[in-house]
Amino acid sequence: MNRRDTLLALVALAAAAGSGAPLAQQPGKIWHVGYLSLSSISLSSPDTQAFLKGMRELGYVEGENLVIEWRFADGKFERLPGLAAELVQLRVDVIVAVASAAIGAAQKATTTIPIVMATTGDPVGSGFVRSLARPGGNITGLSNMGGDTGAKLLDLLLSAAPKVSRVAVLVNPASPTYRAISESVQAGAQKPGVKTLLAKASTPQEIENAFSMLVGENADALIVGSAPFFNLQRQQIAELAIKHRLPSMFGIRSSVEAGGLMSYGQQRTDNYLRAATYVDKILKGAKPGDLPVEQPTKLELVINLKTAKALGLTIPQSLLLRADEVIQ
Repeated sequence: MNRRDTLLALVALAAAAGSGAPLAQQPGKIWHVGYLSLSSISLSSPDTQAFLKGMRELGYVEGENLVIEWRFADGKFERLPGLAAELVQLRVDVIVAVASAAIGAAQKATTTIPIVMATTGDPVGSGFVRSLARPGGNITGLSNMGGDTGAKLLDLLLSAAPKVSRVAVLVNPASPTYRAISESVQAGAQKPGVKTLLAKASTPQEIENAFSMLVGENADALIVGSAPFFNLQRQQIAELAIKHRLPSMFGIRSSVEAGGLMSYGQQRTDNYLRAATYVDKILKGAKPGDLPVEQPTKLELVINLKTAKALGLTIPQSLLLRADEVIQ
């Protein structure tokens, strides 16, 4: 190659470097992303599919320039530390961690590999980040505000069932947000003069026991705190609520699809789409500690009329008109 050709080649390379072409398009570069979740293996779930869609839209295609190391704990909290350690040993470029237990396990496993929170209720209170605006450290991502909506959940529940006077709050003591959700509900209950009853459960049997206890204490409605374990057990909880004729309120729509009465919270798939953008920024050189944690901008209300009918409950038309979705 003569001097002129060499100069032209250098100019072309400089132009390409400054064109803003995504690093995902680098020929021959294969990125390795770890995915850590408490849930059971389900690559076809809306959450994982939303994450993969987000990655594809940004130019990352699994099997081409992307390898995802999937790690699922099948609902067993004790498996998370070992799975997190596996991802660290594989030296993945980024770890996407789903919910607080998985984030905590990843945090303990590494202080250098970037961690993207796909969803968590209280990232500051849980000690994952220093602040939402300036996370610091190697963790950033998305919050679901799961611990801050208790008063609103109660308000909506009372709108659907105004005769309710004793509301049970089911929480998982292993969840970092369980105190926040119970305190938020209790604060909201002071205004309408409703009594709240707290029940804790972290196993399927404890859920059964909690319902027996709450029925014995004459609870007449139920609010379920947002927790990955409760999402895994959503069918059990929804069926027990109907069996004991308790109008139920959740923070996740999948629980309403499973038979719960109502939910109010974010669309979870939005978080997984957005998690992909964090992965992309980090792979392009951004530091996790400099990327602000995002909070949901829109919360949706979902109502299951089939469940309302089973409970002998008539949902006011005014509430139905406020709903983003009504399941018939």
